[in-house]
Amino acid sequence: MYSYSMVQWLFFFYLYCFMGWCVESVYVSVRKRHLTNRGFLRGPFLPIYGSGAMMMLVASMPFRDSIVMTYISGCIGATTLEYVTGVVMEKLFNMRYWDYSKKKFNFQGHICLGTTLAWGLLTILMTEILHVPVERFVFAIPGLTLNILTLVLTVGIVADFTLSFKAAVDLRELLLKMEQVKKELLHIQKRLEAIVGSANHEVEICKGALTEGMNNLRSVRIEDVIAGIENKLENIKQAAQSKSSAYLESVKEEILDLKTKYVFHLEARRYLGELKDMVQRNLIRDNPSMTSDRFQEDLEELKQKASEKERK
Repeated sequence: MYSYSMVQWLFFFYLYCFMGWCVESVYVSVRKRHLTNRGFLRGPFLPIYGSGAMMMLVASMPFRDSIVMTYISGCIGATTLEYVTGVVMEKLFNMRYWDYSKKKFNFQGHICLGTTLAWGLLTILMTEILHVPVERFVFAIPGLTLNILTLVLTVGIVADFTLSFKAAVDLRELLLKMEQVKKELLHIQKRLEAIVGSANHEVEICKGALTEGMNNLRSVRIEDVIAGIENKLENIKQAAQSKSSAYLESVKEEILDLKTKYVFHLEARRYLGELKDMVQRNLIRDNPSMTSDRFQEDLEELKQKASEKERK
């Protein structure tokens, strides 16, 4: 049985957060062929690794004498933690920072069989090999020094987490605003279609298309919406020049209003897509595998912007 003080448990957590960051960052940096800082935090810590390590130690604690039960407890404990963390983060930020949807035998994309089996092996590695010298190292640190180190790390990591959490919430709000702008542009496109159609039954068809478009907003590409608006404005311009139209004259003010709104929302969309906040850019850059069922198109646009700014 492990017998540690609260300070020692906390220091173990920070130590494994750092070790996890080292492994993850080196692995990704080698794959990308350039230095990459991985994770949710800005500092060299990955809380999911520290939490996973603590879960492995606690879950396997009653089964230290059985390698089989250590393996099983590690599979169950770490997988449970991974699932709960994934669900909570998605609910909070509308974002997945990892996604196993393309893996075989996955559950909701948050966990998968292959990773679960790997957690069990890592638990054995942790308890039987890795934690022994780590424990010896921590025990060798004088009590006062350990307390000071833990306090400093706690202050730094809490501040880092607060900043990163705010950036993630702000990123969610940014994506919501981008979605709202797309919705407004789609509304303008459909109304212009109705004006071009002009006949009553065509107007009704366009109204139906508008409702359908709003219900399937996620499947609508912003480029298609913008191209559709430009096309309809050109159609209206040609129709007005080719012949006099009482109908077009009757909706002249509405057309001008729609054009004004189009220019405003298009500029707003471009401004939002610039991704001016450095912390948000770093959050996207450091988590290239993040996905979002709701905001995937907008997220990919922001990923591209973040990548472009990094190259500059």
